[in-house]
Amino acid sequence: MSFNIALSGIAAAQKDLNTTANNIANVNTIGFKESRAEFADVYANSIFSNSKTAVGGGVATTQVAQQFHQGSLQLTSNSLDMAISGGGFFVTSSGIGTRDQSFTRAGAFKVDSNNYMVDSAGNFLQGFPVDKDGNSTSVSLTTTQAIKVPDTAGSPIMSSKVGLQMNLNVGESPLDPAAFDPDDADTFNNSTSVTIYDSLGESHIMTSYFIKPENGSYTGESNWVAFYAIDGKPVSLDGAAGQYSVDTTGDGLVDGAPRDAQTAGGWRGSVIKFNDSGTYTGSNPTVLKTLPLGVTGANVLGPGADGSQTVTIDFNNPTQYASPFEVTELTQDGTTVGRLTNVGIGADGLVTASYSNGSTVPLSRVALVRFANEQGLTQVGNTAWKASLDSGPALAGEANSGTFGSIRSSSLEQSNVDLTTELVDLISAQRNFQANSRTLEVNNTLNQTILQIR
Repeated sequence: MSFNIALSGIAAAQKDLNTTANNIANVNTIGFKESRAEFADVYANSIFSNSKTAVGGGVATTQVAQQFHQGSLQLTSNSLDMAISGGGFFVTSSGIGTRDQSFTRAGAFKVDSNNYMVDSAGNFLQGFPVDKDGNSTSVSLTTTQAIKVPDTAGSPIMSSKVGLQMNLNVGESPLDPAAFDPDDADTFNNSTSVTIYDSLGESHIMTSYFIKPENGSYTGESNWVAFYAIDGKPVSLDGAAGQYSVDTTGDGLVDGAPRDAQTAGGWRGSVIKFNDSGTYTGSNPTVLKTLPLGVTGANVLGPGADGSQTVTIDFNNPTQYASPFEVTELTQDGTTVGRLTNVGIGADGLVTASYSNGSTVPLSRVALVRFANEQGLTQVGNTAWKASLDSGPALAGEANSGTFGSIRSSSLEQSNVDLTTELVDLISAQRNFQANSRTLEVNNTLNQTILQIR
């Protein structure tokens, strides 16, 4: 019996040494969780035994238990690196569309040749689907999908509307709109430009020119004329040119026939009206829409583009104050094909992609799971675990909500191994091994003594 007790002690000490060595070996492994060898004494009894004089039968390993306390966070320069600050595990699958899922705290992800986010073993990171506003449409493990980061953003959208908000300086010198020439800066007071797109995603520069017309201001009202050009080519408004009343005598009263916002060459523009407080009161015509931009209209688009494209100009409450010309808003609703410029991951796990066309697209929300008994998880290597009967089923949820931790982008969770503690444990396990070896040696000496009795 004493041999068996000593052997069990040696085996336990060896298990402790192996566990400690494994912890030390993985001190730099991202997402690694240290283990602890747990032991219990062996004690056999029966109804006929005397428990007061019984001796134990040695020691047995009950469990090598994982310790899931938080590891320290290490900052990186890779936006796809993620760390969980708090509870939860990332979800990965061995293939696209498969339910062979494993769970990990190691967030060193990258993009593969097909633009999917994967770990170092090629497992696909799983996320919840989201709508165009970035809200999760489902928070269920069965609906998770492999997260893909497209390198382009959709199809081109041709511009149909331009929004303008600015201040026109009431102190500008009046000019003759009929003499307007976009190549001569002396024939207009101010101008501003915006990039618009045709149906093929080709960019074009749309410029708006503003002229304070001669005799266009009188008691209670001021008028400005606006002309429009695309890539330097004149683009007239669809329909008749805007009109404004005039005060030819300077007595503050309207006394002449209305004049057209039109150049000598027939370039038709619009009229912008302000009251005596400098507040915008409307335009003439009311709807400012260009001619079709194709060959049969303004003829400013290239071959193959949708020639029926028109652009509506929307003045968003411009002002006319005694201050310099200033553009406060300049928008358009078209886009070209965008190339991926950046990937961002929020604390709630929302993955967004930014593209060169200025669009930011929500792609997915990183899925997290938790377990009733984390120590019941089955280790499968590569710093990953699988669910078991002991761990209970995986419960999915969003990061930074409930009991789930937040996600830190450009960070990695380091191993939670305390090297100093492990070195002390190593010494203790070594001493334990030596002591049990000595017990075995003493038992052997006693047996030799008995065998030598004659």
